[in-house]
Amino acid sequence: MNDTLTNDTLTNGTVDNDAPGNDAVDQILGQWARARPDVDCSAMGVAGRISRASRLLEKGIKEYFSGHDLEPWEFDVLATLFRSNPDHRLCMSDLATAAMVSSAALTNRVDRLVARGLVHREVAPSNRRMVLITLTDEGRAVVDALLEGHVANEERLLSGLTDEDRAQLSGLLCKLLTSLGDVGSC
Repeated sequence: MNDTLTNDTLTNGTVDNDAPGNDAVDQILGQWARARPDVDCSAMGVAGRISRASRLLEKGIKEYFSGHDLEPWEFDVLATLFRSNPDHRLCMSDLATAAMVSSAALTNRVDRLVARGLVHREVAPSNRRMVLITLTDEGRAVVDALLEGHVANEERLLSGLTDEDRAQLSGLLCKLLTSLGDVGSC
């Protein structure tokens, strides 16, 4: 059919509900096409799919870590310290930037990780205004023990995509993130 787009969304915004591979976003787009055919909601399809995929991926990742008595944010902070440098140490501001959380949120998270014995907090000897966070031996052991399982879980979550699909999606998401002001380069 000449008037179809990917995922069987028709150019007029309606959805071929009998076509294989339709998702919940296709249903939403179809509803908007019927309710407001004068509005192009295709951007809503992209943003909605990214949002829904993020939530579903986060759910799968959370389930993995909950089986190991860990929250995903805890692993994220520990892994950031682990991969950052050979000392496994960062100042709070660098850790907040890398973890993409506010300083206040990070302070709360570090407090919880200190209480669990997974990180150590100290004032920098050369600058008393700087707080350093360092992985403890136990924190390093947690990252070592869970990293391969975490990667295997993410492989499972992405198993619906071929290697070529993943490379294409990764490149497009990198382009989107860069356009939204995310730091780094693709």
